[in-house]
Amino acid sequence: MTIERPYTEALERLKSMGLRPTRQRMALARILFEAGDRHITAEQLHTEAQTANVRVSLATIYNTLHQFTEVGLLNEVVVEPGRSYFDTNVSNHYHFYNEDSGELVDIGEASIHVDELPEPPDGTDVRRVDVIIRVRSAV
Repeated sequence: MTIERPYTEALERLKSMGLRPTRQRMALARILFEAGDRHITAEQLHTEAQTANVRVSLATIYNTLHQFTEVGLLNEVVVEPGRSYFDTNVSNHYHFYNEDSGELVDIGEASIHVDELPEPPDGTDVRRVDVIIRVRSAV
């Protein structure tokens, strides 16, 4: 029988992406990924880290989120200038963004059909297509 320690999944996830498993990265990876797919801001992660007694600055949170995004552990979803969510679901999918509540909700890839993309500029390839459908309360 294999005993799994609390940080085993976080450790494996970081090592598989070539990131050195520092104490802070391990703690933040555990907070980010143990709850399943989610959308989180840097400020929300900072609050969750403080609640879990993880001593980390907001600047370190931002740096870590961007490092995780660079290696493919997260996708950054920019909903408006200065407001980003980090998505733990890195599969192809789209989003509803509720302008009233600030909630970001997944839309399955099969629900939206994006056809006939233009040719990308020379020397580039399309990496992904982001679709954000903005909604608000009907008044």
